[in-house]
Amino acid sequence: MAFPSCFLLLILALIAAAAEAVGMAEATAAASGASRKKTYIFRVDHLAKPSVFPTLAHWYASAAFSIGAADPLPLLHVYDTVFHGFSASLSEIRAVALAAHPNVLAVFEDRVRHPDTTRSPQFLGLRNQVGLWSDSDYGSDVIVGVLDTGVWPERRSFSDRNLGPVPSRWRGACETGPGFPASLCNRKLIGARFFSKGHDAAFVGGGGAGINETVESRSPRDADGHGTHTASTAAGRHSFDASMAGYAEGIAKGVAPKARVATYKVCWKGSGCLDSDILAGFDRAVADGVDVISVSIGGGDGMASPFYLDPIAIGSYGAVFRGVFVASSAGNDGPVSMSVTNLAPWLTTVGAGTIDRNFPADILLGNGRRLSGVSLYSGKPLSGSAYPLVYPGKSSGLSASLCMENSLDPKLVAGKIVICDRGSSPRVAKGLVVKEAGGVGMILANSASNGEGLVGDAHILPACAVGSAEGEAIKTYAASVAAPTATIQFKGTVVGVRPAPVVASFSGRGPNGIAPAVLKPDIIAPGVNILAAWTGATGPTGLDSDGRRMEFNILSGTSMACPHVSGAAALLKSAHPDWSPAAIRSAMMTTASITDNLRRPLTDELTGKPATPLDFGAGHLNLGRAMNPGLIYDLSDEDYVAFLCSIGYDPRTVQVITHVLVACPAKKPTMEDLNYPSISVAFDGVSATKNQSRTVRRTATNVGAESSAVYRSRVEVAATQGLAVNVRPRKLVFTTGSRKQSFSVTVTATSAAAAAAAGSDGDGGGQYGYLVWSDGAHQVRSPIVVSWMQPL
Repeated sequence: MAFPSCFLLLILALIAAAAEAVGMAEATAAASGASRKKTYIFRVDHLAKPSVFPTLAHWYASAAFSIGAADPLPLLHVYDTVFHGFSASLSEIRAVALAAHPNVLAVFEDRVRHPDTTRSPQFLGLRNQVGLWSDSDYGSDVIVGVLDTGVWPERRSFSDRNLGPVPSRWRGACETGPGFPASLCNRKLIGARFFSKGHDAAFVGGGGAGINETVESRSPRDADGHGTHTASTAAGRHSFDASMAGYAEGIAKGVAPKARVATYKVCWKGSGCLDSDILAGFDRAVADGVDVISVSIGGGDGMASPFYLDPIAIGSYGAVFRGVFVASSAGNDGPVSMSVTNLAPWLTTVGAGTIDRNFPADILLGNGRRLSGVSLYSGKPLSGSAYPLVYPGKSSGLSASLCMENSLDPKLVAGKIVICDRGSSPRVAKGLVVKEAGGVGMILANSASNGEGLVGDAHILPACAVGSAEGEAIKTYAASVAAPTATIQFKGTVVGVRPAPVVASFSGRGPNGIAPAVLKPDIIAPGVNILAAWTGATGPTGLDSDGRRMEFNILSGTSMACPHVSGAAALLKSAHPDWSPAAIRSAMMTTASITDNLRRPLTDELTGKPATPLDFGAGHLNLGRAMNPGLIYDLSDEDYVAFLCSIGYDPRTVQVITHVLVACPAKKPTMEDLNYPSISVAFDGVSATKNQSRTVRRTATNVGAESSAVYRSRVEVAATQGLAVNVRPRKLVFTTGSRKQSFSVTVTATSAAAAAAAGSDGDGGGQYGYLVWSDGAHQVRSPIVVSWMQPL
């Protein structure tokens, strides 16, 4: 839009007046010590840029945005792809003044977030020379962008042997820095960038130490290990004779071994990831030409932010708008209800499940009882038959029971195996405390909130993790005899574990705290004890004192599950280049498994009881079926805009997310009508004593090989639940000229259903079922979740 010169002069005059007033306020604030700077992200209406400015950066740096000071804005990042605006380090007074600028749509303060295999590809149903791996040529030429802690490029997982030229559409670069020459990029690792301006403004500008350049360079190199692990999980090349100190031996490979990798270092060791840098990573990755983005980064302070204040939601919308698939981690704050993060419906949110491999260790007590646990300890085993056993929490209090730093009395624990409770500090750090106090070993006991969920750790002393029940049994034994003893026996690697998968106890759970009509997580994938490449800068525990260096490490978390889905998306994108991000997600969700390898319903690791869609979404990723889903539920930009209008956002707020002008329909859309592969209905909890009914609508697209097909519906809901589900029409007929068919689903719940949900254990007060469309060859499954929401 071009402004008349007289109008532009008027704007500049008003801005100058405002600058003078705010400048006086800043001087007063400075005198009182209230002018400390913070980093803010500004969303700007880029369509309002006067033509006199050649670029948005010139406009932002001009006097037009110098409200509150005579000097230009100290810009950190300028965003112009998935987001339009800038970040800057400002005083609160100047930020408030700038928020009133007529072209500033939104302002939010920068926040710190944190980053949330030899067998897992086979566990997902991938096989050499057949199926999706073969049909997609192992993801060849698809570009996966990874927003994380960087990369250790020398690992075999990033070899470019036998790969063809870099795709011609690639527009990225290999940024250099200390110890990271451009020659480290190749035909596999085709791009590497780093983003530190937001980090520096938050930590150095805020009086902190900033980046410790003795352990981490200003380059894409990964000093933490998390980014190398996730990138190689998604798209690592075949690495023969891989293991972590003998554990999980085999051929390590990513889900999409021939896909190209581009890394965007937005997280820094020990200090996390700043929203402003994350948003810059999204902006650059899409501009560079990635096809898939993997974001294993949590939700900041654990509280779900509205979509218009969430840079991951905003950045990912801009990516999806341009056809880029985005996978994100569901968070590790489970099993608490409503703990899932990354809730936007255009994101594919991934929870964690186990695979059929484990690393058992046994604890043999002095009374002859044998208990099972898990460990990745690879050092010298315990010698002798037994050692004294002690639980310091019995006599020394809470901090000692948790084995916190400086909490253990060497006189009490020296020469003994120490029982430590899980929580409050890293699991491996507790082992260091025990070792420094003279202990010879550690038994790490889960709390009741962790249940029986176990993950392996590469401990620095002989140590084993046990579930809550085993932990209580060991403590009871230690308290019941005068001289308790124990030893730990390490069993190595065991394959063929049953049942698997199981929903990991730490995996973030629903319901969706912002939009309950969208079920989150969407899906679960392998996220427990995953082997992948590792940094050369730190040991497998990440502890400063751990001098071991390994090519591979075994980690657990939804951070490990997310890149499995990112790699899966690369395979599906390669096999179906015309599919949208929503189509790819739909194919994964409607073909996901809801049973384990015992052919029983998926269970919850916490309790051992059946899990629900609030725990696992549509189910566990099964790539043996996702290649040919039969039907998909697609979504357009208009659908997402209607959804945002349905949850009460006005057009200006929607524009903050979509970066385009929108108009909400005169009649408010229905939130549940978003064409999602799952169905979630939230009834009024106040009216739970009455029968309630809700109708939702969906449109299915036939993507099967046969253009003419007939699908019939089947509803799987237990009649005793008090739920009735009615589908109209019950049959969908597809032809060459009619690839899309719409239908409605009416869910009716009685007061008995609400009462049954309220009395259920650990499921968030919900009832569940499934809608399945079948043509005899395909089973297109959607979970149905019914909940009763109480007013705030």
